[in-house]
Amino acid sequence: MAYSLAQQEALKEFKQDIGHLNALSNTNRQRLIVILGAAKNNSGVKVSDLADAIGLSQPATSHHLKRLKDIGMVASRHEGNMIYYYLTLDDTIARLERLAGALKRQTEEYETGESQDN
Repeated sequence: MAYSLAQQEALKEFKQDIGHLNALSNTNRQRLIVILGAAKNNSGVKVSDLADAIGLSQPATSHHLKRLKDIGMVASRHEGNMIYYYLTLDDTIARLERLAGALKRQTEEYETGESQDN
């Protein structure tokens, strides 16, 4: 099957954003993002508080936070022996907007009959 330019663009965005999409597919990581997004200030939330909030052990919570940190969805700061996590979603939001735009262009191409029928 030959893909239209819009389809190729959408597939390229999926490939580039697979790490973010995989991270967002996990329920525990979704819950961490929601909790961090609801934090009252930008100073971050301790791992122990996050673990209590989602009902996981601290090591399991740290594992999920590491996955989110590795792709730039969260960042951390150290204060003594404590580590505080906070959201850094700018890149993730930009990636999702690009993917949504690529999918929208593909849909518009299909609806206007401009796509290649192969």
